[in-house]
Amino acid sequence: MVIESRKDNMKIVRDIDPYIFRGYDIRGIAGENLTEDVAYTIGLSFGTKLANEGKTICMVGRDNRLSSPMLANALITGILETGTDVVDLGVCTTPMYYYACINNKIESGIMVTASHNPKEDNGFKIAFDKSGNACGQDIQDFKDFTCHAEFKQGTSKHLYYDIKEEYFELMKSSIKMGPRHVKVVVDCGNGTTSLFAKDLYSQFPMDLTMMFDESDGSFPNHHPDPSVESNLEQLKKKVVELGADVGISFDGDGDRVGMVTNTGRFVPADQYMILMVRDIFQKSLNKKVLFDVKCSKALPDEIERLGGTYICYKTGNSYTKRETREKDCVLGGELSGHIYFRDKFLGFDSGMYAGLRLVELLSNTDKTMDELLSDIPKYYATPEIKIATEDSKKFQIVEKVKEYAYEKGYNINDIDGVRVTFDKIPTSNTADENIQSAYAAGWALVRASNTGPNITVRFEGSTEEAKEELQTEFMNVLNRYL
Repeated sequence: MVIESRKDNMKIVRDIDPYIFRGYDIRGIAGENLTEDVAYTIGLSFGTKLANEGKTICMVGRDNRLSSPMLANALITGILETGTDVVDLGVCTTPMYYYACINNKIESGIMVTASHNPKEDNGFKIAFDKSGNACGQDIQDFKDFTCHAEFKQGTSKHLYYDIKEEYFELMKSSIKMGPRHVKVVVDCGNGTTSLFAKDLYSQFPMDLTMMFDESDGSFPNHHPDPSVESNLEQLKKKVVELGADVGISFDGDGDRVGMVTNTGRFVPADQYMILMVRDIFQKSLNKKVLFDVKCSKALPDEIERLGGTYICYKTGNSYTKRETREKDCVLGGELSGHIYFRDKFLGFDSGMYAGLRLVELLSNTDKTMDELLSDIPKYYATPEIKIATEDSKKFQIVEKVKEYAYEKGYNINDIDGVRVTFDKIPTSNTADENIQSAYAAGWALVRASNTGPNITVRFEGSTEEAKEELQTEFMNVLNRYL
């Protein structure tokens, strides 16, 4: 490791592990490839970059992970040394950090978080300007800058700012509960929302039960990713046990949401978006919606049925949030649970806000959540399947699958890996051509993960058989190259 001295207790690291500079953020294992010295170096680099662009101030927040205080302190130390002022939010959710930047007209900042990743991980969501979180080539350019730049020195101010009450007021001004008193169970997963969700939700008329709302960055009760159904098993049981109307869960930094119905059924985020589309389209002239390539065909079908238009876009919070804003969509979302409201909200993803929108919807109807979802067309889908592979190989493998799909003449969306859509599913396991006519629409997705060394696949068909045909075909192709 190449090290340059800067201060007695901090060192500059020039050969930072390139693996931590990812598609949407900087992310690694705290204490291993993401050390205090690495955080300090990134702080120096970030502050220098801002100074070179004539910017004098930035925002910094952190989640409740055990390593976040150490990394945030080192990061802030580096930024301050460059002469760039820091507004320090302390512990907050990522959406609170977003709002603090918007509310104070500060375009640049860093949120110290690893979001839904395991407890050992940590990282930085970085914004250089008003476009929002950096992604793709911007992060790679920042990596190169960090490794080679001459860092500035200067005097600066370390300011402190508590955004909690202002953020709560934003929520209260947006949500209008109806006459029904909804019975709600909220699972914070011991993440950062543990410090805020009860105080916020208690300000609305509902029957509230909290779960795992003790702040503990080791996440002792379950993994902090509400998009994975197995992480919500305890929430399911509690909802059924209490006879609640809905269960709501958040990830480690509070930007994702997960839900279960009154009978404890897991609700994928694309089905949640259908409920929101139905509600928003009744009140908004803007009927354009964005969703990522992992979402069910049921979502665009419903958007079109209601007279709207849609954009199927690449996966990734930084990408989808930016595209939702730039394409003036009234709603955006990802299967992972990032939801972007732009009808009566500011367009950033907030798990607590998305949960309140669902409670608001339920409070204005006498239907159960199961009943509201009952008429969504049935598609048979796999969960998001992650196939381990080497980071150096994953994009090459996806390109091979894409070549295969083009050679077959399939209908392809290659905005993010390859999503192949079929009006009828080609059959490989039977010679009976009449079987094929029973198969309706379906799709297959193969993409390289931007957050880990794996390939992500998902398959959906209008019948179980159609889904299995697609899965068999494309897994066979993948296995040639794994």
